[in-house]
Amino acid sequence: MYDCIIFDVDGTLIDTEAAVLGSLKKFLAEKGCTVPVDENLRFALGIPGKDALLKLGIQDTEEGCRIWNEYMKEFMDDVHPFQGTREVLAELKSKGIRTGIVTSKTRQELQDDFVPFGLMDQLDVVVCADDTEKHKPCPEPLLKFLEISGADPARSIYIGDTMYDAECASDAHVDFGLALWGAPSPDQVKIAAHRLKHPSDITSLV
Repeated sequence: MYDCIIFDVDGTLIDTEAAVLGSLKKFLAEKGCTVPVDENLRFALGIPGKDALLKLGIQDTEEGCRIWNEYMKEFMDDVHPFQGTREVLAELKSKGIRTGIVTSKTRQELQDDFVPFGLMDQLDVVVCADDTEKHKPCPEPLLKFLEISGADPARSIYIGDTMYDAECASDAHVDFGLALWGAPSPDQVKIAAHRLKHPSDITSLV
């Protein structure tokens, strides 16, 4: 069905929700800000950190992201690949399926949070927040991926966990697969060609 599988990172390949929200709450507390409950911070999952900080009223986003990323390192014990992720990526590779990621992480954040898990050699193309001017839910990152990879949008699917991912895929004219195993608010995602319960379900798409 598909010969190119494109993944989001946070909430799709690796579970970072507790670490992202925990480090963000620590940052806000250190800044003397009112710290919202997790439910009111989940909007920050799936968009670049600077965009999340702006929504929270933090104007110096460069310094804010630097500190937030430092705090994130304190929560890395809470970060891990979702069960089955390694096996699925290896199987896709063995079948000759093109794979890659489109993420709102910067290159440095990807290096810090994702590379240590040893999954990069299973991925053919990587598009980070540094690579485009606009970010999800804008389709520009996914269009950049298609440009670099030469993948056919009609035979590609983007798998992610948020409405930002779904909107990005829709506007890029690429099918979307909702990663239910990591989705913080699955009921908010109305546009999905596939609703996937477990990473192993991905192998049925190729």
